[in-house]
Amino acid sequence: MADLPIEALVPDIRRVLARADELVLEAPPGAGKTTRVPLALLTEPWLADQRILLLEPRRIAARSAAERMADVLGERVGQTVGYRMRMDSAISEQTRIEVVTEGVLTRMLQDDPSLAGIGLLIFDEFHERSLDADLGLALTLEGRSLFGDLRDSPLKILLMSATLDGDRIADLFNTEAESAATVLRSEGRQYPVSLRYAEPYRFDQNTVDRVCRIVLDALRDEQGSILVFLPGQGEIRRCVTNLANSVGDDVIVAPLYGDLSLADQRLAIAPSPAGHRKVVLATSIAESSLTIDGIRVVVDSGLARVPAFDPRTGMTRLNTKRLSKASSQQRAGRAGRLSEGVCYRLWSESQQHELAAYNEPEILQADLSALALQLLRWGIADPTQLTWLDLPPAAAYQQALDLLVDLGALAQRDDRLQITPHGEAMAGLPVHPRLAHMLLKGRELGSAPLACAIAALLGERDFGPRDNADMQSRLAVLQGEQRAERQQQGIVARLKKQQQQYARILERSGGAKGAPVDIDPAVLLAYAYPDRIAKQRRERGRDYVLSNGRAASLSEADALNAAPWLVVASLGGTAGGRSDYIQLAAALNPAHFSGLLASRVHAIERADWNDAKGRFIAERSHLVGSLVWQREILSTISLEQKTEALLAFVQRRGLVVFEWPDHVQQWRARVMLAAQLNCPPGGWPDLSDDALLSTVAAWLAPYLSGVNSLNDFKRLDMGEILAATLDWPQRQALDSLFPERFTVPSGSNIRIDYSQSPPVLAVKLQEMFGCTVNPAVGNGRQSLLLHLLSPARRPLQVTQDLAGFWQGSYHDVKKEMKGRYPKPPHNLAVDSLSHNMP
Repeated sequence: MADLPIEALVPDIRRVLARADELVLEAPPGAGKTTRVPLALLTEPWLADQRILLLEPRRIAARSAAERMADVLGERVGQTVGYRMRMDSAISEQTRIEVVTEGVLTRMLQDDPSLAGIGLLIFDEFHERSLDADLGLALTLEGRSLFGDLRDSPLKILLMSATLDGDRIADLFNTEAESAATVLRSEGRQYPVSLRYAEPYRFDQNTVDRVCRIVLDALRDEQGSILVFLPGQGEIRRCVTNLANSVGDDVIVAPLYGDLSLADQRLAIAPSPAGHRKVVLATSIAESSLTIDGIRVVVDSGLARVPAFDPRTGMTRLNTKRLSKASSQQRAGRAGRLSEGVCYRLWSESQQHELAAYNEPEILQADLSALALQLLRWGIADPTQLTWLDLPPAAAYQQALDLLVDLGALAQRDDRLQITPHGEAMAGLPVHPRLAHMLLKGRELGSAPLACAIAALLGERDFGPRDNADMQSRLAVLQGEQRAERQQQGIVARLKKQQQQYARILERSGGAKGAPVDIDPAVLLAYAYPDRIAKQRRERGRDYVLSNGRAASLSEADALNAAPWLVVASLGGTAGGRSDYIQLAAALNPAHFSGLLASRVHAIERADWNDAKGRFIAERSHLVGSLVWQREILSTISLEQKTEALLAFVQRRGLVVFEWPDHVQQWRARVMLAAQLNCPPGGWPDLSDDALLSTVAAWLAPYLSGVNSLNDFKRLDMGEILAATLDWPQRQALDSLFPERFTVPSGSNIRIDYSQSPPVLAVKLQEMFGCTVNPAVGNGRQSLLLHLLSPARRPLQVTQDLAGFWQGSYHDVKKEMKGRYPKPPHNLAVDSLSHNMP
């Protein structure tokens, strides 16, 4: 190992960790940090007889690192160097270096927050910023702060990163009393890599076809094996098919992704047999951590498929994204580990400059329910209490809490959320909380084998046809009721092994166990996905509505179209889309809503206005999430419920539901003017439309007992109802200070129009002879606007200054009147009345 680039930095690593408890090490892939650093620190005095814990982001990387270090020591895995991961381990009492996947660390911290017996914790490939790594680091720092005094020596932390900003990571260890952790950088060893760009990338292009063409060109033009980066398993499988008949017998085409069997993974990373070349078709798993022998050429699609959680829908979907500059550099670097190499990029050089600098951390885009459950188990209700590089997003975290409450893992106690015994049991299982809840319920109901089979299916890629989403057909193959096709046999064998591992974990976890019974698989699936119970929009249609409100659809030919109810396990679609397509589901008998799934049903009594029928109705709805399972008409309902429903209808439809005769509108206007002038002072109600609607319960509720139809609303006496809002002194003051009518000099009693502002008195001019002061209401505080009319009731003048009118424009009006009306009514000439004028 002396020729590894990291070797030159080993003395500095030893020196820093001898005096400090934190170190950040930046070293590019291929520098040898994963295998060399733990072995180099194994004999340090400060470690004494404690262990080194090395965290790897992936199972294949953890196993590979352990095997390489054990090989250097000339031992078998499980002696000095071992590994531990979900459902697989190789450790013994001799083990001093334990390589674990990142999720294992969280469980170790829950069991012992001080990590007693571990002297050094190494986070490898921390630049990948997996959710488990961020959580593990946050809990480690908190545990060290709380329980460090219980240890004989401090727990040291080494973060090893390839392309992340090491200084930012180092700042995470800052305290007021200490400076940032030391950052050491290794230049690594990298042979020159020639970059060959293509035409600009477009999202509508056929990635598989382009990749295959370039692979064939590279096999013809270049030496050595080829590493191809593709976004996901689907593209890898299609490339395997396309290349199978196009390459020679001396070329081995080997897929590489996380769900492959151990044997297939080892085939991909092992050296090629003599006289053979290899084409390794890999996901982002091959960017770092793994050493693949013989690679001299890289073909990079420029894409990665990452899970992204959408708080708006509560769903996680796989999104295909452009990779970052950091990832593109790491991928290209794979071609220059052994000698000069070549990297073919399926995008243009100008597009390279547009890439984001780093990948977005998983914590900012992932489902946080597992993280939230672990924090609550730790006793942390608020994630801001911990130290993070990036805080969990508030919306996604709240949605995670809501799901955990729905699954029974959390409950509100003493005004805060606390983990329940069921939640403790869920957190102890190394699976997603949804699957943990389903497994525990399956055991409780005596259907643990079926629950384990479903969990295994949900944890693997789907092996069924795209036009058949029925989970039952997959279960039939897995349970031996139906023969597996030849291409399915490998994955079915892995699923059976996975099912057995789940059964062992469930058995070890203890807890109540029901008598064995046959149960509908959809029931167990509904325990895992209560928010994805689905109801058909129309009989035998392909469109469904989920209990979380989302829309989804089956393919046209899918036999499940006959099922009125489904439980959906897997959905596809695009972020922001209004509908998803159903990839995996099970038909659900709605009779279970009155039995095993009764807890998913909630009843609401709804008293409301039915617009279609034009009347009030009362019904009880039995809902599954947002879906209506059953409805029943209520023959009786309390007056309070009825009143509440009718008030809501009025607020929704507005005051147009009532009849508003003119005299009522005039009365309202008089009251509003009194309130505006506060005359007399004190307590006038606001009878504007907005105010009446906002206070409708106060003034309308006592009159609704006999209302059942729209005509009943029209028959309500709004004058009497609103009059009740005034007390007796206010009614008297209203009549005296804001009268309905005004007596003019001629003796006529003229109605005042309060609907206008200011109020209007429309009166014939000659009837105002003898009046020198402008009429007013409200103790003279509001002058009336006079509309002075001709004998034919045509407007002659509009004024609020009657005295000024007599002195001014009246003389012009008089001349016009003489010409137009030579003989005024009542045989009185205009001139004969002029003696009454001022």
